[in-house]
Amino acid sequence: MDWTAIVWKVVYLAVAAAVTLVVDRGVTRVTRRVLDASSIPSASIFVNIIRGVIWAFGLLSVLEPVFGIKATAFVAALGVTSVVLSFGLQDTVSNVFSGLGLMLGKVVQPGDYVSVGGFEGFVTDVNWRSTIVRDRLGNDQVIPNSVLNKTAFTRKGASSLGCCGVEVLVRPDADLARVSDEVARLATEALGELADDAFEVGVTFSGFDAYGTHGTVWLHVRPDVAFGTAQDRVTRVLQGRPWLADAAGAQE
Repeated sequence: MDWTAIVWKVVYLAVAAAVTLVVDRGVTRVTRRVLDASSIPSASIFVNIIRGVIWAFGLLSVLEPVFGIKATAFVAALGVTSVVLSFGLQDTVSNVFSGLGLMLGKVVQPGDYVSVGGFEGFVTDVNWRSTIVRDRLGNDQVIPNSVLNKTAFTRKGASSLGCCGVEVLVRPDADLARVSDEVARLATEALGELADDAFEVGVTFSGFDAYGTHGTVWLHVRPDVAFGTAQDRVTRVLQGRPWLADAAGAQE
């Protein structure tokens, strides 16, 4: 056994792996900066593809010196093998290309606030397999890219992504202008640090019946605030106000 040759191969393999690792980290860092500075969405799918290419070249560089396998023969064999594997990896391939389509077409990108199948949240990442959507409670929804590419979803704008409402029923004889002013003031004070300062509390009235006038208090909260928390604060501060209608009593 030629120990010198074995040691040389081990050293060669270690150096090649170290160089590939350094190149991988450097290119990854540069790629992220370029994506952040460009109009291309910054998602891990692009970084993962580039990293895969780097490590593929790293593998090819050690095949013949270390393992005695010619790179051309390996690539040819890999081409035949990939045809066989493609039948078992159809979903994976579909997810990769769907993810690229979503990103390059700017259909969805990290930072978007979307509603998919009743689940709402911010897109945190689009990787080679799936799109991650996180709601305001910190729950992650993992959606395969191929599924999202075929599913209708809503991408919400800045004015609606942090908007929630509290329903109110106002007495028929109440002065709606005064009620609106009081509700806006009370709700603003109740929200406090939860409020999105870019928007003001709004009050709209949508109709009336025998029991009173139906209205909605529109609240705008920060991205990290759960709607239920804001609605609870405002509901508590509005409870018992003299201009609120007693629907139960009216029905009796």
